[in-house]
Amino acid sequence: MRRIRRLRRSPATVHLPKRSDYTVLWQSTQDKDVVFVDVRNGMNRIVVTVGPDHTLREAARRMTIANVGAAVVIDPDAGGPGIITERDLLQACGRDEDLDEGLVREHLTQRLIYASAGWSLERAAEEMVRGSFRHVIVLDGSEVVGILSMRDIVRCWTSDGASSPRVHAQAR
Repeated sequence: MRRIRRLRRSPATVHLPKRSDYTVLWQSTQDKDVVFVDVRNGMNRIVVTVGPDHTLREAARRMTIANVGAAVVIDPDAGGPGIITERDLLQACGRDEDLDEGLVREHLTQRLIYASAGWSLERAAEEMVRGSFRHVIVLDGSEVVGILSMRDIVRCWTSDGASSPRVHAQAR
C-alpha cells in the first residue's frame, strides 16, 4: 500500500464528491480500491460523559478508565454539550487547584466548535488547528456520536496507524 494520496477530480474519468467532502485514507496498488474517510469513520465512538457538577478528579478518573483525552459534559441547562479535556485538567493541577473540590463546570473548554459526522477529516483538522483544539465533539444532527482527536486523524492518515508495532520497534 502507498501512503495517503488525494485523488484529483477528473470529470472525464470519475465522478467524485468535491475535494472538501472526502479524504482518501489509502489506495491499494493492486486492486485500485479507494476508501474515503470522513469524521464519522475516523472518530472515537467511546464517549465519556460527565456532568457539570462532577469533580475534576471524577472527570479524570472516567477519562483514565476509558483511556481517552476528553469527556463530553452534559448539562441540561446549557445550550449544547460541553467538553473537558486533559489540558483543562492539567491547567487546574498547574494552578494547584484541589481536584476533589473543583467542579467540571468551572473548567470547561471555552471556545467550542462541533464537527459534523459528515465532514472530511481534512476539514475537521483545519477547524481544529484554527481553534487550537485537540478534540472536538462530533454531532450527527443534534446527537453526540463521538469525539474526534488529532490522534484519531493522524491514525487515519498514516498507512500503518500511529500504534504500529513497526513504529515502536524503530523507536527503541
